[in-house]
Amino acid sequence: MLKTYAVSLSVGILAGVIYAIMDVNSPAPPVIALLGLFGMLVGEQIVPLCKRLIKRQPVNIAWFRHECVPKISGTPPPSDDKNS
Repeated sequence: MLKTYAVSLSVGILAGVIYAIMDVNSPAPPVIALLGLFGMLVGEQIVPLCKRLIKRQPVNIAWFRHECVPKISGTPPPSDDKNS
């Protein structure tokens, strides 16, 4: 997991160096860029939601927490064990 963060940071630094060499500003201020990324993560969940609705399967909080939240937040899905 730490390797993923290190690679992401390294690629981000490399992109910053390339921007500096080319003498251009980054395409968006950091907050706007992060909101755009968050929007992409949330938007990716619209397709599974629509597929589920088309198949007339239930869409509830338990499904959302298990299927969508881990993909949006990057955390593992909650365990089904209620005793933990």
